[in-house]
Amino acid sequence: MAHIHDKIDFTVAIFLIDQGRVLLVLHKRLKKWLPLGGHIELDEDPETAALREAKEESGYDIELSGERPPTTEPGTRALIAPRFLDIHRIHETHEHIGMIYWARPTAGALRRAESEHDDIRWCSDVDLDSLQPPLSGAVRWYCLKALEEMR
Repeated sequence: MAHIHDKIDFTVAIFLIDQGRVLLVLHKRLKKWLPLGGHIELDEDPETAALREAKEESGYDIELSGERPPTTEPGTRALIAPRFLDIHRIHETHEHIGMIYWARPTAGALRRAESEHDDIRWCSDVDLDSLQPPLSGAVRWYCLKALEEMR
């Protein structure tokens, strides 16, 4: 999706964990290893965006990790909160506010979104250090934190 604002957009990042491994994609345009994720579209909430992005980019249906508060009632729908939030610069005049989720696959089969990614792979904590190009410090930290917390 195109940017919805000139200066800032909201995004989701999904650190998908299964059998002690995290799923990463090699982004075709950015040439970086990243988690699943992307922009939150105008008709979506963050949770819906995370489920959609995971399916589009990996072929998996997922379950987000976290607690849904019991506050849903007419006019209000409780959401699972992201594990972390960050803001990261995309270029000189544009930033993304990232909502960072942990998740597990529930159904589906691994497939790469060929138009978006050059590679997709499950990585153990040991595998993270051998990826080329190397992971950014932030992505590596989130991978390790998700692997630790989702044991």
